[in-house]
Amino acid sequence: MSPDRTMPPASFEHLSLVGGIRAAMHRAPGKIAFRHRERTRSYRELLDRIDRVGVALTAGLGLSAGQHGAIVGKNSIEYMEIVLGAAQAGVAMATVNPRLSVPEIVAICDDAAARVVFADPELAAALRDADFGILPAIIEIGPDLENLLSQAQSRTPVVGLPLVHEWDDFTIPYTSGTTGKPKGVRVPHRSRILTLFGMAVEYGCYSPDDRFLALAPMCHGAGMVFSLAPVFFGGYAEIIDKFEPDEVLGKLGEGQLSGFFAVPTHFHAMLAAESSALQASRQHRLKTIISNAAALPQVMKEKLVAHFGAGLLHETYGSTEAGIVSNLRPADQLRKQQCVGQPFPCTGIELRRADGTRCAPGEIGELFSRSPYLFNGYWGRPAETAEAFRDGWVTVGDLARRDEEGYLYIVDRLKDMVISGGLNIYPREVEEILFQHPAVLEAAVIGVPDERWGEVLKAFIVPRPGMSPVVDEIQAFLAARIARLKVPKHIAFIEQIPRNANGKVLKTELRERD
Repeated sequence: MSPDRTMPPASFEHLSLVGGIRAAMHRAPGKIAFRHRERTRSYRELLDRIDRVGVALTAGLGLSAGQHGAIVGKNSIEYMEIVLGAAQAGVAMATVNPRLSVPEIVAICDDAAARVVFADPELAAALRDADFGILPAIIEIGPDLENLLSQAQSRTPVVGLPLVHEWDDFTIPYTSGTTGKPKGVRVPHRSRILTLFGMAVEYGCYSPDDRFLALAPMCHGAGMVFSLAPVFFGGYAEIIDKFEPDEVLGKLGEGQLSGFFAVPTHFHAMLAAESSALQASRQHRLKTIISNAAALPQVMKEKLVAHFGAGLLHETYGSTEAGIVSNLRPADQLRKQQCVGQPFPCTGIELRRADGTRCAPGEIGELFSRSPYLFNGYWGRPAETAEAFRDGWVTVGDLARRDEEGYLYIVDRLKDMVISGGLNIYPREVEEILFQHPAVLEAAVIGVPDERWGEVLKAFIVPRPGMSPVVDEIQAFLAARIARLKVPKHIAFIEQIPRNANGKVLKTELRERD
């Protein structure tokens, strides 16, 4: 008799993030899983609290599987416990950037239909007075949380919690709003678990013996996954809730850490630190450095390799919707200029023309990927979900090209591309040249309306301290290196480039300024 293909085999078990951590706990229950400042959590303590969160949400607060919550807080051990405990109970948490204003936080919680909101003390009071559309329970991450967990301690953990399928939503991080209104990205358990296994293969720093520094904001997809990976495989993670370059360099110089993940703004601040801190960090024993979330300028790549040494740096490209899509390994960092590498394990990549046909090598097209890491869709936005998916492939609107060896180069976002006089111009190309100018600290380029050309480029530049570049000189510098039509017609010098918590430039804000 042929097998019933509609039913899983008797041996089937759903992939589970908490299940992976529980397995790691059985290896060494007393081992420290997380450290945050002076506080630590052993694997046994971590699992006990994760289980209590799940019981507290269901038996205590009355939430059921399929409902949502939200968390608005800085990086902490409690942050991971809340997200994982809720996920185990089938309650996906919207991970909200704590740097947003109270009205922005309320709008996201309402959009996510959050029934409970966990918040840092300084935000909890303001949120209790806020005007929510759906009035949630507000739980302060502090005494409120500890009281909630203490009431759950007499119950048998896990018993009574619903079965969570691997394709169910794990979290709902919200897009940064760099190109429009934030959208809730439904990230399934399966996506993140398989991503972790791919990371273990690709990066080589997630064994039980590895020690990882978790400094990126957990409210974003990358910060969450790179903080989860160490404990999923039985290792150790040290959590940082406020990035201080000298502190991070000092920790690296102690020689106890094997890896860390950061975004370009972190790297920039580290390389600009006092020489004594930089010198101390040379004593590191790192195996892996990972960059993601925003383009890493080629100039900065070269500086990182020169400082930390060859054989360490990975530049990863991906999105919350598609997960990790590609990775440029250490051996190729200086060989492949402005490149984001080759496909991540189990990932297919296609570059397509506007008519849907595939691009030839060297031709620029919209990037589509297909893998086990894809999201479930945007929460409550079926039209935008349909726009992101094409026959099982997903796009977030990035433009890229591939070379003859199959290496990928992100050219720009489709929405950022400027059409001037009928010609396509990619602002990222201009930004890369601007980064080479000795007086330019940061730069971002956008398109602005022009009566004659339709659109022209405008560059926003943050000068290096003590330097005062002038417009004509910057334009001459660019004209010597790129076509005249790509030289920005307008240049503005500003104090700071607007970015989200994960380091992505908020070009919507720049356009609003113009």
